[in-house]
Amino acid sequence: MQRIRMSLPYFKQNGWQADVVVVDEQYSEMVKDDLLLLSIPADVTIYKVNALSKKITAKVGLGSLALRSMWSYLKTVNKLLKEKKYDLIYFSTTQFPITILGPYWKTKFNIPYVIDMQDPWHSDYYKSKPKSEQPAKYWFSYRLNKYMEPIALKKVDGLISVSESYIDDLKERYPVIKNIPSATIPFGAFDIDLKIASDNISGFVSILQPGFKNIVYVGRGGADMHQALNITFTALKKCIDTNQGASKKIRLYFIGTSYAPAGYGKQTIAPLARHYGLENHVVEYTDRISYYHTLNVLQHADALFIPGSDDPAYTASKIYPYILTGKPLLALFHINSPALEVLKEYEAPFAYAYNSDNEVLENICTFFSAIADGDLLQTTYNPTAIKKYSAENMALRQCKLFNSVITQ
Repeated sequence: MQRIRMSLPYFKQNGWQADVVVVDEQYSEMVKDDLLLLSIPADVTIYKVNALSKKITAKVGLGSLALRSMWSYLKTVNKLLKEKKYDLIYFSTTQFPITILGPYWKTKFNIPYVIDMQDPWHSDYYKSKPKSEQPAKYWFSYRLNKYMEPIALKKVDGLISVSESYIDDLKERYPVIKNIPSATIPFGAFDIDLKIASDNISGFVSILQPGFKNIVYVGRGGADMHQALNITFTALKKCIDTNQGASKKIRLYFIGTSYAPAGYGKQTIAPLARHYGLENHVVEYTDRISYYHTLNVLQHADALFIPGSDDPAYTASKIYPYILTGKPLLALFHINSPALEVLKEYEAPFAYAYNSDNEVLENICTFFSAIADGDLLQTTYNPTAIKKYSAENMALRQCKLFNSVITQ
């Protein structure tokens, strides 16, 4: 959803008029944020489709929003394609099962389609993991994804992804698409959002504790981040033991770490923090907060933090709004993560490949000490990179791929 929302203001200036088809929000259990509508251009037409009630489908183990809404998508888009002339269908969602409708519409209406692979769809990543680290209903979803992915991918006309390795893997898995247009396009930095968050500050509940130096990460947790967190917590513990200011002031927040409904999330960060004796310095809230509440929290933090996954293909789209705040940022990623190259372009001074060597530990400790002592209040990032990774430029790159698809 965020990819499309941030691109809509710029599609038209690049020659594309977009109509959007979405599931009516009443059928989604995600945190709602009406402020998101403020960034949608007035001339964009939005069609809402229905979905089966999860209260009913959950009884037979069916919770996927994509599966619950597929029939309504089919009917609604069929009607649109019969009534209006469209050049392209663009799937930009992590509800990947809905993309199996692409081949049907391509055959029936002779219209090409593009899929935005924001995450891996069918993946063996969790196959060797213990059951406690696997997503809910992994046995079923793994087999369903393995069946559905080739239906959608073997006839796709174009691919976009946040990670080049995702595209490489798919083209290797399905040689029939090896020559289709593709592009690695990260999520853009959308400065309009920061203004919306600032203008609506009165609507947000304060989370951060006054009187402390608050360092914030907002996003999912999970065991796949523990390698990065082990290094971070080792450095934080060392800093606290040697810097009296850090001992009294530092609070490291992890907010919205679970996808579970509010009040039902399982902590995955706090137990590790307790292992390091950091329970008084690390705070984990599993409940998710709205998008603009997130931006508001980032704007009021003293510094920001992003721990990377142990998946080398992982790149965090949250990099871009974090950078736009101008706050000091500590980031740790797998050495092969594309996020490190992006952060290098931004000239982010505290971005590291996580490992346990003394230099990285010392640098992270230096970061925490500088925040505690008030020596690091703001960071100037490379303006060339800020422009390069802007939402406007990312929309331009998407439109160039659309043009390639319809002219091939």
